[in-house]
Amino acid sequence: MVAIAIVYFSGQGHTHLMAEALAQGVAAAGGNPHLLRIMGEQIVNGRWQDETILTTLSTADGIVFGSPTYMGGIAGQFKCFIDAASATWFQQGWKDKIAGGFTHSGSPSGDKQGTLLYLAINAAQHGMIWVGSTEMPNPETGVNRLGSFMGPMGQSYLDMSDAPAQVEPGDLESAKLYGQRLVAVTKKIAV
Repeated sequence: MVAIAIVYFSGQGHTHLMAEALAQGVAAAGGNPHLLRIMGEQIVNGRWQDETILTTLSTADGIVFGSPTYMGGIAGQFKCFIDAASATWFQQGWKDKIAGGFTHSGSPSGDKQGTLLYLAINAAQHGMIWVGSTEMPNPETGVNRLGSFMGPMGQSYLDMSDAPAQVEPGDLESAKLYGQRLVAVTKKIAV
């Protein structure tokens, strides 16, 4: 069974909802999803630490990176994780693994493409094989409504109340379909 690790940070819960939808897609395609949430508590003296997550990532067939887009880039908490994975990079530990990414922000653009490009560059530095999204924008279903082919993007207008996070149904469906695609591609490559 194909194991896909979904490692992500979520500040307000929106990126978490997208990660869950992606995991549903992985499971629906017969894969084994592993949700690995980066938490602020894992950062000690400016350094991210969680060997359990790194071990899970090293045994996965594919890794999907997820971060909200803050100020045109990845969240600082997620950057701490990426920096901590440099020892894995030095050992080529993720070389030839399938990679993908997703993001969410409060603005329709919000410079989310910059976040996905950063995640793709990180994957390339690790020698990973990036899988993009192939869903055509569909105004009826909302699938890929933001027109991203690097990976799913989500957008929810900022809500400063204590209301639970909500993500557009089309954005969640885009993430689910992406999870299915990641399993399909991983199965083809891991022959």
